[in-house]
Amino acid sequence: MSSAAAPEDKLVRMANQIGQFFQSQPHDEAVAGIADHLRSFWTPKMRRQIADHAAAGGARLDPLTLEAVRRLAQASA
Repeated sequence: MSSAAAPEDKLVRMANQIGQFFQSQPHDEAVAGIADHLRSFWTPKMRRQIADHAAAGGARLDPLTLEAVRRLAQASA
């Protein structure tokens, strides 16, 4: 078994860090802030990868971050 991390592991970690920054805000503002940060600072490829990960269940994504990623994916569809 390889010790290499799955490609989405880094994106999940980064997205959760963004989510932690916004978690002290009211729920709707936090979700919007996370989604806006991802839209503004992540490349389209990164956003696609994290959206695909969320669509596959979003393993290891914090609930607030998962909601933001799904909302962003819906807005981009």
